[in-house]
Amino acid sequence: MIIEQEEKFNHVLSKIEGTPNEQNFFNKFLELYPEAWKQHKITFSKFNRSKQFGKTIPLPKPEISLRKEIRVWLKKQ
Repeated sequence: MIIEQEEKFNHVLSKIEGTPNEQNFFNKFLELYPEAWKQHKITFSKFNRSKQFGKTIPLPKPEISLRKEIRVWLKKQ
């Protein structure tokens, strides 16, 4: 859901001192890309509001989905 995710993650990785882990990567991403984070949360809330009453669609919260994307991306590195 994040536009140009690969580029942004590479930039964040270059700014992290020491060994990157999920938590410090997440914190640095929020620090470097507050607008991308805001847009990610807006997309989540728009989708959440668009559900019809009584129908549930399992969608992880923005924090959880970003952490999962970071975890997967770090494993590929």
